[in-house]
Amino acid sequence: MDRVEGLRADSSQFTLERKPFRILGGSIHYFRVPRAYWEDRLLKMKACGLNTLTTYVPWNLHEPERGVFNFEDDLDIEAFLRLAADLGLWVILRPGPYICAEWDLGGLPSWLLRDPNMKLRTTYSGFTDAVDSFFDQLLKKVISYQYSKGGPIIAVQVENEYGSYAKDEAYMPYIKEALLSRGISELLVTSDNKDGLQLGGVKGALETINFQKLDKNEIKYLDEIQPQKPKMVMEYWSGWFDLWGGLHHVFTAEEMIPVVTEILKLDMSINLYMFHGGTNFGFMSGAFAVGIPAPKPMVTSYDYDAPLSEAGDYTTKYHLLRNLFSHYHTQPLPELPTLHEKRAYQPAVIQQHLSLWDCLHFIDKPLKSEKPVNMENLPVNNDNGQSYGYTLYETVITSGGVLNSKNNVRDRALVFLDKHCVGVLDYKVQEIVLPDGKGQRTLGLLVENCGRVNYGKTLNEERKGLVGDVELNKQPLRDFIIHSLEMKPSFVNRLVSSGQWKPMRQQPSFPGFFQTMLYVNSSPKDTFIKLPGWSKGVVFINGKNLGRYWSVGPQQTLYVPGPWLHRGENQVIVFEEQETDGKVQFSSTPDYGMTVDVQ
Repeated sequence: MDRVEGLRADSSQFTLERKPFRILGGSIHYFRVPRAYWEDRLLKMKACGLNTLTTYVPWNLHEPERGVFNFEDDLDIEAFLRLAADLGLWVILRPGPYICAEWDLGGLPSWLLRDPNMKLRTTYSGFTDAVDSFFDQLLKKVISYQYSKGGPIIAVQVENEYGSYAKDEAYMPYIKEALLSRGISELLVTSDNKDGLQLGGVKGALETINFQKLDKNEIKYLDEIQPQKPKMVMEYWSGWFDLWGGLHHVFTAEEMIPVVTEILKLDMSINLYMFHGGTNFGFMSGAFAVGIPAPKPMVTSYDYDAPLSEAGDYTTKYHLLRNLFSHYHTQPLPELPTLHEKRAYQPAVIQQHLSLWDCLHFIDKPLKSEKPVNMENLPVNNDNGQSYGYTLYETVITSGGVLNSKNNVRDRALVFLDKHCVGVLDYKVQEIVLPDGKGQRTLGLLVENCGRVNYGKTLNEERKGLVGDVELNKQPLRDFIIHSLEMKPSFVNRLVSSGQWKPMRQQPSFPGFFQTMLYVNSSPKDTFIKLPGWSKGVVFINGKNLGRYWSVGPQQTLYVPGPWLHRGENQVIVFEEQETDGKVQFSSTPDYGMTVDVQ
């Protein structure tokens, strides 16, 4: 088509090429879906009657170390944009730099927190210098995919729900200018919930609203602050996220469909957040801290009770939405793509184990430090610190007594005396009694970053590990040896090829790594791992980190994408903190735990 004029918001309806246009959008995050399945998920989006794909961009994955950029493989955003264009989907790009998204630190890289004075999401120069450097790399990749250049991007969002943060009036104009000055020329938008609308906008960008239950007053308010402009729900929450130790949230189709129907009747545009949630693979899930005394970490699944399930299956919501959206098309919708088969593979019996204590020499040289050092400020990863995983702090003690964390454990620590676990310290339990013993003993604290808070006013305080002193009998502990246990692929590969694995007939010690093989004798299918006899840890398949499991639930299965398996032997390694029944089980269906309706 000849492109003269892109998406405009000059009257009460959007126009594209000066013709009325309604955005029927859905969010899919490329970084939460295996690349081999991008096309499948986008075809299912198209078949549902949506015309626009919305995605965030996760800065922390694209720039894992300052000045080191990754746009390859599952992070190849250009390939994702090309695919959307090939399939005839428009794109709303939400490049952040902050994205919320139930993602660690809302997508901000943890190395920013090495600066003790860091003020995230403000015009503090330590922050803006880093944003400028990232945007230089990102935006030069995406500008050629804009509508005016023949690409699919019809709109770009300026930051994300800044009205709920609003710490610096100069910040939103700065981000807007950062986009414009690097060649972004399509329609700019902002998005906020009702309370954030007052402070979240920026001159020259269309304000959009986020909600789940329809409140006519919120729509009226949007109309008042922005008369004669198109109205859009940028995030119509199709479900909700889950927290470890809680229940699995569902938002029923019966509740949702009438609201979407009403939004469309009001002549509004809509974006379903999420259309397809996917998975928080690895250690990337965030944490929730609004209105509760201590943060609670998010689960690994990002199924979100969305219309397309975590594994790309259709739901009742999907079919009802497809029926609804079909009325807004003149042509019949595409046929439904066929579903991928799932397989419950035979249980795999653990063959070998390796104690954590025998793995420490596979980690880069430990740090000797008088005082505890938080994860982000450790001298690892070319002085970018440690971002994710676990950190082991060891020191020598000469007596028992009361160990008090002073609430400086972020987020959870297994406590060891001479390599035997004697308790757990977290936000609730801040004190344990260490038994007396003879002579010198090694005290170890294995501290896990369970996920950084992704929303709210506390982002600047999200350092992990030990963030201050821990006291024994009211005396601060000193002289630590600190091991950084990030469990990156390089570390897992070193473990695999080490000749130090022991057979299971020798009693395993915890924490430890447990190894088995999954044999696949035909073309690999999606499956779900179940670990009912285990307590807490992480699973790696063929070196890929599937994410965390934790017996407290609600989530009881981990999604294993078929494309990550191959015919023949597939190596499964489980890092387990405390117990095992010696086998890894598989299911053809997910188990997200007991449900609760979204309130």
